[in-house]
Amino acid sequence: MKKWFGLCLVLAVLLTGCMVSPVPEAPIVTEPDPTVPSSPYAPEDFVSAGNFLHCVNGKTVPGIDVSAYQGDVDWPEVAASGVKFAFVRLGYRGYADGSLKEDAYARKNLEGASAAGIPVGAYFFSQAISVEEAEAEAAYALEILAGTELDLPLVFDWEYVSDEARTGQVDRETLTECTLAFCRAVENAGYKAMIYFNIYQSQELLELEALTEYAWWLAKYDMETPFPCRVDVWQYTDVGSIPGIRGNVDINLLFTDFGLGETVFGEIPGA
Repeated sequence: MKKWFGLCLVLAVLLTGCMVSPVPEAPIVTEPDPTVPSSPYAPEDFVSAGNFLHCVNGKTVPGIDVSAYQGDVDWPEVAASGVKFAFVRLGYRGYADGSLKEDAYARKNLEGASAAGIPVGAYFFSQAISVEEAEAEAAYALEILAGTELDLPLVFDWEYVSDEARTGQVDRETLTECTLAFCRAVENAGYKAMIYFNIYQSQELLELEALTEYAWWLAKYDMETPFPCRVDVWQYTDVGSIPGIRGNVDINLLFTDFGLGETVFGEIPGA
């Protein structure tokens, strides 16, 4: 997830299929919101262990998220590297025209990861500006899945691109309503829902207190900024290197202490 501000960069990201995670012009406030679950972790709780970070004050498993940007993935090699889960992009809404598109590698990645024994979740890159569009995105994602079972949630991945994008002026109330609409549609279809956000979005664009019934996935690419709240998954880099994948890939930690993944991973040794 990169930092994009110009329309030319927006179009470049659309072509490559990357997630984006911009730096806002306004300063980020890092104090936790008292109305949402607080984080028990500090930056010093994480240390490098092989290809991944490891939490020394909790139980975690490492994983990745992939899209067409990664191209062909050697899933058996990825599994052998120690990756314990993967989130696969199903599709996305275009930045300019708002059209819905399927990720060219969605079905191949779902099948490949599962065949390699890697627990799988999925995400849809949203640019919804209304409840109706969020519901349409959920329906589109569910159509791509076509009943495929997921081990982990189906994620609403709405991201700020720029003020010039069609989503540039979406307000906090509207985005929260869009998020709820997507998650409710996903759960009505029998899947677990999760919400992806960065620190800026969590504080300026989402009413997190209205979303506590869902799992949370945070993008935070530094070890200095405190966690703003308790999260289930932390995406800690977008420039990771994993055997079986050419180029960069997002790497995540899933915190099994908080309930997500207990039935998938069972008891994680160590603390």
